[in-house]
Amino acid sequence: MTAATQVPGGSPLPRWLRLAATILPVAATAAIGSAATQAEIPGWYAGLNKPAFNPPNWVFPVAWTILYTMIAIALWRLLGAKPRSGPSREGWWLTLAAFLVQIALNAAWTPIFFTGHAIGAGLIVVAMLLVMVLWTIRLTWRFDRVAAWLLVPYAAWVAFATLLNAAILRMN
Repeated sequence: MTAATQVPGGSPLPRWLRLAATILPVAATAAIGSAATQAEIPGWYAGLNKPAFNPPNWVFPVAWTILYTMIAIALWRLLGAKPRSGPSREGWWLTLAAFLVQIALNAAWTPIFFTGHAIGAGLIVVAMLLVMVLWTIRLTWRFDRVAAWLLVPYAAWVAFATLLNAAILRMN
């Protein structure tokens, strides 16, 4: 089935609206994350006990820049893969809802963990995020396999973040 790997040529959304619908939620999530961490990295976060596998601080913005780019491309492709008619339209709407829920959880984790200093609540949110990213990949696969594959590194990073959050909770 090659149809799932290609975005239909004619998106139901105008080009500028599809671009805005792609960039705005991802950019807002990135901005929330950046704002929530800036003051906390050298202070509160630096004072936490962290496991030996905790990466250096510079790794996080590099990784997230790459991941947010991949997430935005996946969303752009998903928005272009909306079925024009038929029963799969409902599945597409569910896929889009799952995508937006995982973006919201992504945006929520950083203020909870960093600004709120709520390591335990952060662990709950990041675990929910992992489940939602995995579900989003599964749902997206039906409509655009390239978009689904673009989310796999994100799932791997969120799995690592879940492990890191759990280790930090245990150590503090």
